[in-house]
Amino acid sequence: MNTKQEISVNGRIYRRATAPVVVACIDGCEYDYITEAVGAGVAPWFSGVLASGTARLGDAVVPTFTNPNNLSIVTGVPPSVHGICGNFFYDREADAEVMMNDPKYLRCGTLLSAFADAGARVAVVTAKDKLRSLLGHGLDGICFSAERADQVTVAANRIDDALGLAGMPLPSVYSAALSEFVFAAGAALMDRERPDIMYLSTTDYVQHKEAPGTPAANAFYAMIDRYMARLDAAGALIGLTADHGMNAKFDASGNPDVVYLQDVLDARLGAGLCRVILPITDPYVVHHGALGSFATVYIDPSLSAASVAELIAGLPGIDLSLERAAACSRFELPPDRMGDLVVVSARHTVIGTSVSRHDLSGLDAPLRSHGGLSEQQVPILVNRPLQGVPAHARLRNFDIFDLLLNHTA
Repeated sequence: MNTKQEISVNGRIYRRATAPVVVACIDGCEYDYITEAVGAGVAPWFSGVLASGTARLGDAVVPTFTNPNNLSIVTGVPPSVHGICGNFFYDREADAEVMMNDPKYLRCGTLLSAFADAGARVAVVTAKDKLRSLLGHGLDGICFSAERADQVTVAANRIDDALGLAGMPLPSVYSAALSEFVFAAGAALMDRERPDIMYLSTTDYVQHKEAPGTPAANAFYAMIDRYMARLDAAGALIGLTADHGMNAKFDASGNPDVVYLQDVLDARLGAGLCRVILPITDPYVVHHGALGSFATVYIDPSLSAASVAELIAGLPGIDLSLERAAACSRFELPPDRMGDLVVVSARHTVIGTSVSRHDLSGLDAPLRSHGGLSEQQVPILVNRPLQGVPAHARLRNFDIFDLLLNHTA
């Protein structure tokens, strides 16, 4: 067994911890969810961290979607290095619009697999199965999703009874219980297996429906608080961050505020000359209708990218319209997996393709979504004070393992 005390992963050096390390990515968690729950008196663990641990604001990866940020967190690097730049993208080589769930799209290893290779016991529990194969790529350790907890096997997941482990029935993918299952399983794993490294990743079902401070949001964070307290009592070093924030994306009438960009470009420039790709697209569109605040546009060579960028920049509700090189430099994205343009909408606006391609019938509450700069700020919480990190230093969500392993006592 490799027992070296420092492990190099993607250009960073990580120390091995003497206590179990737990990183939780709370999907869609902006800082206000935590402070509102603390203010309501339902989150004593969070209150203690705010008072005597570390509570900072950091930046998520843009686009502020699930896959790019979870992979940044577990690799310690931005999408320009690990290659996962959305939940969904246009694969030029295959000439197809595809989900980015396959590990073949990952361009570097994870620190989870590196620690396991170095002899650490590693466990991963994620809410949705779309992340499982990416997070578990190359990992010799426990790895399963709450979504398919009834299908685990020792051969595939290194565990044979996830439902019994969590003590919960299989939850609906569209429920707060899906995230609770992640924490229940994680806490049970800590009691039973005591992994050296554990990564927990939830779903943003609640945040898509509920604003900070609402009774349902506070109840959800009270649930998280109870499990974090249990992990803390077990002696775990805990870091909590998010893949993105969340904002209201509707107008005064409560209707989604959408720029249907494919329709606009077809009308202004001609049908078929531009292809709009929405990287938020995934198999779970009921709560957001595949509407987010980030898009990439592929342009026919007969058109000027600069002219199309200028056209888009002038549309109401659009914050940024950048050509590929500038966008990839600014947001640390892989150029070969982006379109000719990157478009970011305003705080309360989302981008769609064509009206006909978005089924919003599943929305049972005013739209809340993410993807842009307005959802980039996320919490970074650690249940210990940090050492050697200046108060003014910019933190990224993918610094969380570095902070836990290299900057706590």
